[in-house]
Amino acid sequence: MVIRFSPRRAAAVLGALLAGLLLVLTGCSTGGGPNGSSQAAPRSTATAVDGTLRASGVPDRSQGMPVVPVGELPSQARDTLRLIDAGGPFPYAQDGTVFGNRERLLPRQPRGHYHEYTVPTPGAPDRGARRLVTGRSHETYYTEDHYRSFKAVLR
Repeated sequence: MVIRFSPRRAAAVLGALLAGLLLVLTGCSTGGGPNGSSQAAPRSTATAVDGTLRASGVPDRSQGMPVVPVGELPSQARDTLRLIDAGGPFPYAQDGTVFGNRERLLPRQPRGHYHEYTVPTPGAPDRGARRLVTGRSHETYYTEDHYRSFKAVLR
Protein backbone atom coordinates (compact mmCIF):
# COMPACT_ATOMS: atom_id res chain seq x y z
CA MET A 1 0.00 0.00 0.00
CA VAL A 2 1.31 3.43 -0.93
CA ILE A 3 0.17 6.51 0.97
CA ARG A 4 0.72 9.75 -0.89
CA PHE A 5 1.09 13.11 0.81
CA SER A 6 0.68 16.48 -0.75
CA PRO A 7 3.87 18.55 -0.36
CA ARG A 8 2.02 20.84 2.05
CA ARG A 9 0.82 17.97 4.25
CA ALA A 10 4.27 16.32 4.20
CA ALA A 11 5.87 19.60 5.28
CA ALA A 12 3.33 20.00 8.10
CA VAL A 13 3.93 16.46 9.37
CA LEU A 14 7.70 16.82 9.16
CA GLY A 15 7.58 20.18 10.95
CA ALA A 16 5.42 18.73 13.72
CA LEU A 17 7.73 15.76 14.19
CA LEU A 18 10.79 18.01 14.34
CA ALA A 19 9.10 20.32 16.86
CA GLY A 20 8.23 17.33 19.04
CA LEU A 21 11.74 15.97 18.83
CA LEU A 22 13.09 19.35 19.88
CA LEU A 23 10.71 19.39 22.87
CA VAL A 24 11.75 15.90 23.90
CA LEU A 25 15.47 16.63 23.55
CA THR A 26 15.33 19.92 25.43
CA GLY A 27 12.81 18.76 28.03
CA CYS A 28 10.67 21.84 27.34
CA SER A 29 6.92 22.01 27.48
CA THR A 30 4.90 24.97 26.33
CA GLY A 31 1.30 23.99 27.06
CA GLY A 32 -1.36 26.27 28.50
CA GLY A 33 -1.65 27.26 32.13
CA PRO A 34 -2.88 25.00 34.91
CA ASN A 35 -6.44 26.28 34.54
CA GLY A 36 -6.57 25.09 30.92
CA SER A 37 -6.33 28.54 29.41
CA SER A 38 -4.41 29.01 26.23
CA GLN A 39 -2.97 31.90 24.33
CA ALA A 40 -3.40 32.35 20.59
CA ALA A 41 -0.05 30.79 19.84
CA PRO A 42 0.99 28.86 16.77
CA ARG A 43 0.29 25.16 17.20
CA SER A 44 2.44 22.25 16.30
CA THR A 45 1.85 18.67 17.31
CA ALA A 46 4.22 15.78 17.59
CA THR A 47 4.58 12.49 19.34
CA ALA A 48 6.77 11.96 22.34
CA VAL A 49 8.74 8.80 22.86
CA ASP A 50 6.04 7.40 25.17
CA GLY A 51 3.47 7.42 22.31
CA THR A 52 1.32 10.27 23.62
CA LEU A 53 0.54 13.48 21.83
CA ARG A 54 2.47 16.51 22.97
CA ALA A 55 1.42 19.92 21.71
CA SER A 56 2.72 23.42 22.07
CA GLY A 57 0.27 26.28 22.42
CA VAL A 58 -2.58 23.90 23.33
CA PRO A 59 -4.39 23.73 26.69
CA ASP A 60 -3.03 21.21 29.21
CA ARG A 61 -6.09 18.99 28.91
CA SER A 62 -4.94 17.93 25.40
CA GLN A 63 -1.55 16.79 26.67
CA GLY A 64 -1.22 13.04 26.61
CA MET A 65 -3.87 12.40 23.92
CA PRO A 66 -3.43 8.85 22.64
CA VAL A 67 -2.04 8.46 19.15
CA VAL A 68 -2.54 5.83 16.49
CA PRO A 69 -0.32 5.29 13.45
CA VAL A 70 -2.32 5.37 10.23
CA GLY A 71 -1.36 1.76 9.54
CA GLU A 72 -3.11 0.65 12.74
CA LEU A 73 -6.44 2.25 11.85
CA PRO A 74 -9.24 -0.02 10.60
CA SER A 75 -9.11 -0.52 6.82
CA GLN A 76 -12.31 1.51 6.44
CA ALA A 77 -10.63 4.49 8.16
CA ARG A 78 -7.64 4.23 5.82
CA ASP A 79 -10.06 4.15 2.87
CA THR A 80 -11.78 7.28 4.21
CA LEU A 81 -8.39 9.02 4.57
CA ARG A 82 -7.67 8.26 0.91
CA LEU A 83 -11.02 9.81 -0.04
CA ILE A 84 -10.26 12.88 2.07
CA ASP A 85 -6.85 13.28 0.41
CA ALA A 86 -8.47 12.91 -3.02
CA GLY A 87 -11.23 15.40 -2.20
CA GLY A 88 -14.00 12.80 -2.49
CA PRO A 89 -16.46 11.69 -3.65
CA PHE A 90 -17.85 10.81 -0.22
CA PRO A 91 -20.55 8.22 0.39
CA TYR A 92 -22.46 10.23 3.02
CA ALA A 93 -24.00 13.70 2.66
CA GLN A 94 -22.67 14.66 6.11
CA ASP A 95 -19.05 13.97 5.14
CA GLY A 96 -16.97 17.15 5.06
CA THR A 97 -19.35 19.13 7.27
CA VAL A 98 -18.03 21.35 10.06
CA PHE A 99 -17.28 19.54 13.31
CA GLY A 100 -18.22 21.83 16.21
CA ASN A 101 -15.97 20.21 18.88
CA ARG A 102 -18.79 20.69 21.43
CA GLU A 103 -17.23 17.94 23.54
CA ARG A 104 -14.05 20.05 23.73
CA LEU A 105 -11.83 16.99 23.52
CA LEU A 106 -9.85 18.40 20.62
CA PRO A 107 -7.67 21.52 20.88
CA ARG A 108 -9.83 24.64 20.77
CA GLN A 109 -9.96 26.28 17.38
CA PRO A 110 -12.32 28.73 15.68
CA ARG A 111 -15.54 27.30 14.29
CA GLY A 112 -14.93 25.87 10.83
CA HIS A 113 -11.41 24.63 11.64
CA TYR A 114 -12.50 20.98 11.95
CA HIS A 115 -14.45 18.83 9.50
CA GLU A 116 -15.83 15.34 10.07
CA TYR A 117 -16.01 12.25 7.87
CA THR A 118 -17.78 8.93 8.34
CA VAL A 119 -15.75 5.76 8.76
CA PRO A 120 -18.13 2.98 7.69
CA THR A 121 -18.78 0.24 10.23
CA PRO A 122 -19.39 -3.15 8.60
CA GLY A 123 -22.78 -4.52 9.56
CA ALA A 124 -24.06 -1.25 11.04
CA PRO A 125 -27.56 -0.29 9.84
CA ASP A 126 -26.59 3.40 9.83
CA ARG A 127 -23.41 5.50 9.66
CA GLY A 128 -22.12 3.89 12.83
CA ALA A 129 -20.03 5.61 15.51
CA ARG A 130 -16.64 5.84 13.82
CA ARG A 131 -15.43 9.19 12.44
CA LEU A 132 -12.32 10.97 11.25
CA VAL A 133 -12.00 14.66 12.08
CA THR A 134 -9.52 16.78 10.17
CA GLY A 135 -8.28 20.30 10.85
CA ARG A 136 -7.06 23.11 8.65
CA SER A 137 -3.54 22.56 9.98
CA HIS A 138 -3.66 19.04 8.49
CA GLU A 139 -4.14 17.36 11.84
CA THR A 140 -6.31 14.24 11.88
CA TYR A 141 -8.19 12.61 14.75
CA TYR A 142 -10.04 9.28 14.94
CA THR A 143 -12.98 8.36 17.16
CA GLU A 144 -14.57 4.94 17.31
CA ASP A 145 -17.16 5.89 19.95
CA HIS A 146 -18.93 8.88 18.35
CA TYR A 147 -16.80 11.67 19.87
CA ARG A 148 -16.52 10.29 23.43
CA SER A 149 -12.77 9.85 22.90
CA PHE A 150 -10.21 10.66 20.22
CA LYS A 151 -6.81 9.48 19.06
CA ALA A 152 -4.47 11.68 17.07
CA VAL A 153 -3.60 9.98 13.78
CA LEU A 154 0.06 9.86 12.86
CA ARG A 155 0.27 10.30 9.10
